[in-house]
Amino acid sequence: MKKLLAKFQYNSPVIVTYSLLCLLALVINYLTGGGANKLVFSVYRTRLFDPMQYLRLVTYVFGHANYEHFISNFTVILLVGPMLEEKYGAKPLMKMMFMTAVVTGIVQIVFFPHTALLGASGIAFMLILLSSFANFQRGKIPVTLILVALIYLSGEIINGITQPNDNISQMGHIIGGLCGTVFGWLITKPKAESAAV
Repeated sequence: MKKLLAKFQYNSPVIVTYSLLCLLALVINYLTGGGANKLVFSVYRTRLFDPMQYLRLVTYVFGHANYEHFISNFTVILLVGPMLEEKYGAKPLMKMMFMTAVVTGIVQIVFFPHTALLGASGIAFMLILLSSFANFQRGKIPVTLILVALIYLSGEIINGITQPNDNISQMGHIIGGLCGTVFGWLITKPKAESAAV
């Protein structure tokens, strides 16, 4: 058994652990008949002094409505995430995921007080946009960034306008994508400036 386990490589600790925790949250939600998503794995506006509201600013990214929702997010996350974790490191990637979750959660509470948000799609879009900076060169705008922004973000804006009641948070996707773009510029800028010296 040890020899068999030794053949497996935990090659992307943050992404793999996050994926497994989200799968566990999905099972817990199923076992509780949807109660776990309502209590812990969704973010929505409650009272200002409700401690759960602040906890849910982070925990909502672990919840998913169903297995199809989970698969649609983690197909992207498991493809793109390990490469980014290797490139930028586990701690920086974890911080970016945390900040994306909190920023998107706050926007949800402030601007969409009558709806709830759950799922890893904001994280997925952050990773997609961040990946377009993988081969960034000083003084250049990555064409991949432009293409990804056009394909993904413009699509979300159009869907938000034409299909406002589709139970998909285009806002979460857009905020996640914007976070990925900001993180990409912030991470690559110091490297570009030090390369110029």
